Amino acid sequence: MSEKIVQTAGRDQLGEFAPMFAHLNDDVLFGEVWNEEAIDVKTKCIITVVSLMASGITDSSLTYHLQNAKAHGVTKDEIVAIITHATMYVGWPKGWAVFRLAKEVWND
Repeated sequence: MSEKIVQTAGRDQLGEFAPMFAHLNDDVLFGEVWNEEAIDVKTKCIITVVSLMASGITDSSLTYHLQNAKAHGVTKDEIVAIITHATMYVGWPKGWAVFRLAKEVWND
């Protein structure tokens, strides 16, 4: 198994206001789902980016997941191919929006 994924954003940002949501985010989504071994983390990163893209989510959560994808080995060439492929299914404006964010992440 690769390094265990640990997330505290739920508790850090919403722990007092929405403790159940914080628990589900940190312990279930990131603690269990992201650490389940049937799919490697790089593939999970790709799935997550495409899922957010398909949903039209282009805020800081997508930026975080693009950075996470890069950190887990998704190359510039791979992300370009992934976004281009997904654009054909989810829509041209979404592709443009995600490319703007990906360009910032991979040009760091």
